[in-house]
Amino acid sequence: MKFAIMDNRELDLSQLPREEYQTVYELSLTDRVLCKICSQPVKLYLGISNEPSFYHPNHKENERCQQGEHSHSHIISPIEDVEEAYIERNGFRIPKSRAISTLERPKTPIWQQPTPLKVHSPFTYQQNHLSSVLGISLDAPQKQAVMTISGPLLILAGAGSGKTRVLTTRALYMLEEQKIDAKSIMLVTFTAKAAREMNERIKANTTLNQVQLNQLLIGTFHSIFYKILLHHDRNRWNSSHLLKWDWQKENYLKQAARELGLDEKEFPFDQALQQIGYWKNTLYTPEDVKPSDSFEETVLSLYKYYEQQKLQHGQFDFDDMLIKCYELLHDNPSILEAYQQRFHYFLIDEFQDINPVQYKLMKLLSSHTKNLCAVGDDDQTIYSFRGSTPSFILSFKDEFPNATIIHLSSNYRSDHHIVSSANAVISKNKQRLPKQMVAQYESSYRPTCFFPYDEEEEATMIVNDIKEKIAEGATPNEFAILYRTHTGGRAIFERFVQSSIPFVIEREQSSFYERKMVRGVLAYLQLSINPDHTAALTELIRPLFLKQSILNDVKALSILHDCSLVEALLFIQGLPSFQISKLKKIVPRISQLKKEKPVTAIQIIEKELGFHDYLKKQGNEGNAIEKGSDDVNDLKVVAKKFSTVSEFLQHTDHMTLTQRALKEQKTYNWSGVQLMTVHRSKGLEYKYVYILGAVDGSLPHDFALESARKGNNEFLEEERRLLYVAMTRAREHLFLSIPSYRRGRKASPSRFLKPLL
Repeated sequence: MKFAIMDNRELDLSQLPREEYQTVYELSLTDRVLCKICSQPVKLYLGISNEPSFYHPNHKENERCQQGEHSHSHIISPIEDVEEAYIERNGFRIPKSRAISTLERPKTPIWQQPTPLKVHSPFTYQQNHLSSVLGISLDAPQKQAVMTISGPLLILAGAGSGKTRVLTTRALYMLEEQKIDAKSIMLVTFTAKAAREMNERIKANTTLNQVQLNQLLIGTFHSIFYKILLHHDRNRWNSSHLLKWDWQKENYLKQAARELGLDEKEFPFDQALQQIGYWKNTLYTPEDVKPSDSFEETVLSLYKYYEQQKLQHGQFDFDDMLIKCYELLHDNPSILEAYQQRFHYFLIDEFQDINPVQYKLMKLLSSHTKNLCAVGDDDQTIYSFRGSTPSFILSFKDEFPNATIIHLSSNYRSDHHIVSSANAVISKNKQRLPKQMVAQYESSYRPTCFFPYDEEEEATMIVNDIKEKIAEGATPNEFAILYRTHTGGRAIFERFVQSSIPFVIEREQSSFYERKMVRGVLAYLQLSINPDHTAALTELIRPLFLKQSILNDVKALSILHDCSLVEALLFIQGLPSFQISKLKKIVPRISQLKKEKPVTAIQIIEKELGFHDYLKKQGNEGNAIEKGSDDVNDLKVVAKKFSTVSEFLQHTDHMTLTQRALKEQKTYNWSGVQLMTVHRSKGLEYKYVYILGAVDGSLPHDFALESARKGNNEFLEEERRLLYVAMTRAREHLFLSIPSYRRGRKASPSRFLKPLL
């Protein structure tokens, strides 16, 4: 049905402005939208598989009213009241219910049917000749990789090509068929989970006894090389000296910050720690670093202090485990020779993720035999912020001229349409080895782009689509929803909280509403409701450019003058005249914010109450690619859903507490729809995959686009690899969301997808 009644006004979906679909949808959930035929409540369908329509949950009732619905066109009133309230401001009458700059309702996108991606290469089934090695079926390239034992070997293992099977079978072949001593083999992974999986597979297929198996060394870079350090100096490398948590490292940085006169509340220590980690993993000591800007100059000072304090207190961090092990082996030929006498064969999983210190370690250890087997895919190099780069794969033949290179090009995971689309995306990268994955089956499903209005509608459409598929027999565990950054998952997280579908989110992910800039804006709104909100006043001090030490003065002045904390700001002594003038303007306006619509209140905070100046001063928060202004724009998107400031704050509190409770759960349920960043999804696979925000500015990220405009395409190529990784997580069903608006601004489809649309 295309017609309905809401608050005595007729709705016609062919006339209804697109930005109002989400509002009507949510009101229909509370029985505010009625059928035009029978006057009973109806719901608005907002999903992917069909276009929007009103419907009765009862099938017979729905069918009856559909037949009786009038077919002639109707013109509707907008959702907002026709008679608008006005306020006087600076001598002008301004409508309260819309932005100052909006004189006419903007034209909004019409509903667009989901569009399958164009797949240009037809599917041709190429039957792989399978043969058995130790009872394990392998295709020809896999078998070659398993049986090539001596000398340097690079196995280019594309997505879904069975690299884990190859790696474990190769280890088994060396042990069982070649009778190579287990003690002489080192198999290195990047995660403890991968190490356990390989260990279990080997155990399940071997005839060796447990004693022999225990001599085979399988582990992560950190676990293996930490044991070496521990063996040579147990006292120095005792785990009690390890700086295990970021807060321990931050304590040292904050000590240095105080000496440098930095504001602890303002400085992004997590970004500084990431930068220090990058320098360490690329083997840059404080003396080697050449800062490129003022931020790096500051971080370099913190880096020097951090290293000095660790040395002084006999402590170390995880990065030191690799750096110091490399120095131990490099500076002590006799120790290196002892390990080389034991280890003759080296297998490295996920070689594309290796960073300079890890690469130098493995090259040093294997220098006597050159029996280095590296398994990886340069198209899946997505951790440049940790120091990884595709150059180690691209230059492998230069480093090892006699190397054998084997391509595992059969994708056993994904449907042909998914594989072909992913091939078309990644083929545009210039810094890669030429190759193409080939699917082993074809289904009737095509990767599909759908076109929501914005982030809110995007989340609604996906959750409703998942509900439909679960009703048809799918299970929540078969679904994954991927986003570029943690903040990109805000709306989908909220929709799942409001649904009955079980879901899983990364435990370390904090609530969007706990981000610094978001807390700052919310503080104004909280104080408009409760002018004695102490925590909110603490947040307000910073955007007012007041010192934190003034907080105690404000509390005392509040008692002395028998007024609220907000009003006490007017009694602060010793401030420059411009700040006093500013406070006299801001303080009275704070109490008026609660009377505004939430999105209007945020605009007032930003433009009239000086928050925009604070944003300009702050720039980034916590990560070089995430801007505080982006957070405020994200906040405006969700604020549009609410009529009052009080309702909006109840929502933000509920979502914050819910996400905090998930983080603090002692036992964590890993069963349900998976919500995660693309980075976290690497190595995983799902029957159904949804990729959020496939638009320029999100994927590729603004940071990469800005770098490309300056002539550096390195980050743009990594963004393309990110999309490739995301697409190849899907086995059968792949959905890419292309919202028309993102963060309140018009968005364009990702340049990576345009050739396929």
